[in-house]
Parts: sequence; structure tokens; C-alpha cells
Amino acid sequence: MPSSLLFIIASLIWGSTFWAITQQLGEVAPAVSVAYRFGLASLTLFIWCLVRKDKLVLPWKLQKWLALQGFFTFSLSYLCTYSSEQYLVSALVAVLFSLMVIWSPLTERIFFHKPLTWRIWGAAFISITGVILLFFPALKSNWEETHTGHDTHFLLGLGLALTATLASTFGNLVVVKVRQKNQNVLLTMAWAMAWGTFWVSLFAIITGQHWSIPTTTNYWLSLIYLSLFGSVIAFACYFTLIHRIGAQKTVFIGVITPIISVLLSVKLENYQPGLIEWLGMVFCLGGVVWALRGDSKAT
Repeated sequence: MPSSLLFIIASLIWGSTFWAITQQLGEVAPAVSVAYRFGLASLTLFIWCLVRKDKLVLPWKLQKWLALQGFFTFSLSYLCTYSSEQYLVSALVAVLFSLMVIWSPLTERIFFHKPLTWRIWGAAFISITGVILLFFPALKSNWEETHTGHDTHFLLGLGLALTATLASTFGNLVVVKVRQKNQNVLLTMAWAMAWGTFWVSLFAIITGQHWSIPTTTNYWLSLIYLSLFGSVIAFACYFTLIHRIGAQKTVFIGVITPIISVLLSVKLENYQPGLIEWLGMVFCLGGVVWALRGDSKAT
């Protein structure tokens, strides 16, 4: 499948998962919902690998990397994201996640000695500017509330969201190491998600979160969508892209997904973007196109 199509598929799916997640809020504890999501996704992947007659057992040397990937990508990142949105508007969380277009090249430079390019820095600046413009009204409102004393947990939410973005970034680095040791994307995903389910479940048990069986149809439908599409399909596209074009470019999916979310809000929630928001979308798309066009002079 062409890399451009993988990029589009992952962006469209993750841009729509915000709606599915809203169908899960309130009925089940957030950490438990995350455990259900990746537990089902992992089970689906293992069954598919059995159908393909893959050997499921992997050496412990690789399992250690998969456990680390599960911790960063499917546990810490999601737990911090869910928790941060209790204190921050989702718009600010989206802006902070767009910072991955900066964290990724920096961490690859530090750990893999990969050269930095002016193209990536320029595209990152344009993209982050676009995301800020896209959510400017919500960010302005949140800023005013914070400085009038109505929001006392802003710094906590900010710290959680930044931790989530860094966890995702480090998870991408681990993916590179995993692919160097094993080329089976679906099998390594299955194990990483299984490890992620273990870490999240352990957190839920230690913190005394209540494990309940959801009863509403909306919850089950959203769980199936988040597990099969938002986890299995989207992450398969994402990890394949990291192997093909590198994490520095792949993380620009995080710039496209807010645009998809806003456009869906226009359709599903009668949201009416203003001139600033439309300008933000243009900046986002411009930054992504520039980043994906090719390499530039290293710095």
C-alpha cells in the first residue's frame, strides 16, 4: 500500500476517534476503558497472526523492547492524555501533541544521531502555528479562565499532556529498535498492545479504579471502533510509515488529525469555524505538505 494512502488512513481514523471516545465517558473508568480497548485490539491481532500461521512466541530480548513500547505508547501516553483532559480543554491537548513534530527530530538526533533538516524545522513551525490558530478561540477562553482563578489545576493538566507527548515520542523510538529486530508489524503490535494492556490494568488495580462491564450499545460500538480501527488499523499504518519514511515525517499525522476532528464537528455538532480557524487549517496542511516533500540540507 502506498505510503501516502497509509498516511491518509491513519489521519482519517485518528481524526474521528474523538467522537468515539466521548461515547465512553462516564460509564467506565478511563484507565479501564483504555485496558478494554488495547486488550481487544491485542486479541484481534493475535487471532489474525494465528490465521496467518505466524509463530507467536518471541525471544525475551525482543519482548523487553515490546514491553517498553507498550509502556510508552499504549499505557503512559493514553493514561496521561485521558487524565490531562480532565483539567485542560481538548484544544490545548491537541496543540501540545502537535509538539511531537519538534520532539521527534530532537530525540532522533540525540539517540540515533539522525541529522536535522531545515525543512523539518520550517514545517514544524508552520504546522504548530496552524494548530494554534485552528483552536485559537478555545485556547483564548481557557487562558482567560486560568488567569481569573477559575482553573486551579492548569499546571497539572499541562504536565500530564506534555508527559503524554513525550511518552509517544519515546514510543516511536522504541518502534525503530523493534523493527530492526523483527519485521512482523502485526505480531510485534499484538505483543506491544498486550504489554500496554498489562501496564494500564496494573495502574487501574493499584489506584483502585472500578472494573465494570459496560451496558450501553454506544459504548460497545465505540469500543469496537477504537479497538479495530483506532488501534489495529491506524497503528499498523503508523508503524509501517515510521519504518518507511521515518518518525520525523510520520508524526505530522498529529497535525492532520485536529483538522479532521474540526471538520467532523462541523458536520456532527454544527460547529462553525471562523476565518482564523480556516487559516489555521491552511497553515497545517501547508506545513505537512512541506515536511513530506523530501529531505533538505541537514543542520
